[in-house]
Amino acid sequence: VNMYGKCGSLNDARHAFDSMAQLDVVSWNGMIAAYSQNGHGKEALDLFQQMQLKGIAPDMITFISILSGCSHAGLLDDGLHCFLSMNRDYAIMPTLDHLVCMIDLLGRAGHLDEAEDLINNMPLEPDAGAWMSLLGACRIHEDVGRSVRTAEHAFELDPRNPAPFVSLSNIFAAAGKWDDAVRVRNAMKARDVKKKPAVSCIEVKKRVHEFVAGGMSHPQKREIYAELQRLSRHMEEEGYVPDTKAVLRNAEELKKEHMLYCHSEKLAIAFGLISTLPGTTLRITKNLRV
Repeated sequence: VNMYGKCGSLNDARHAFDSMAQLDVVSWNGMIAAYSQNGHGKEALDLFQQMQLKGIAPDMITFISILSGCSHAGLLDDGLHCFLSMNRDYAIMPTLDHLVCMIDLLGRAGHLDEAEDLINNMPLEPDAGAWMSLLGACRIHEDVGRSVRTAEHAFELDPRNPAPFVSLSNIFAAAGKWDDAVRVRNAMKARDVKKKPAVSCIEVKKRVHEFVAGGMSHPQKREIYAELQRLSRHMEEEGYVPDTKAVLRNAEELKKEHMLYCHSEKLAIAFGLISTLPGTTLRITKNLRV
């Protein structure tokens, strides 16, 4: 169940789950996590309710999965209800992981004041992950002022982690504050903090192929870029307009469109399309969290 869930094969995961002769809390947790990880928060909640009706008491892991699922699906009220029921109904004290899920839930829903208040007043000492959750919400909701003080906390707690530097730089760039974005990148270099390059992988005919943005090393690069051009023309004919705000660099519009065009994920998808039969499921994996 866990494997299928992480591969995005929810039908296979559910089939394996439904085929089990006996379902314990680990089995239920695995299926709830599969739904949550793939953005199916409603299905995760429905299964959570079925689990309770079957008399299976949820544990700490159950609540981490369900809170995460509510966060990614934007189910604020349901998430708050589940969080309150932890201690009230099951005598489970929230751990730091549960509190970080709540910060993420509140932040994604646009309740940034409440998310920051939770960090500042929660009974456990916040780690860098807690501040990074808030920083992610600052990026989503374009809260530049809050992002600066949030990133400072993350820098202090995890000075070798490139994520807060990159996130803050991207927030500045999205707001058109290019000088500030460059300043953050320079600070990152001065501290010798390095960002791992993003790599997208796809398995075709039992061989894993890796792609980086703008990569030209693959032996089928001409066919891959030709397929990308074909897809781009087709999308433009259907009315697609590239969102160049997603390219966080001070570049001309045409250059930004080219950067979007050459994302590692798109290269992997194009290769998958030219290398498999129509209707084949393409699974792209990345080395970085998305």
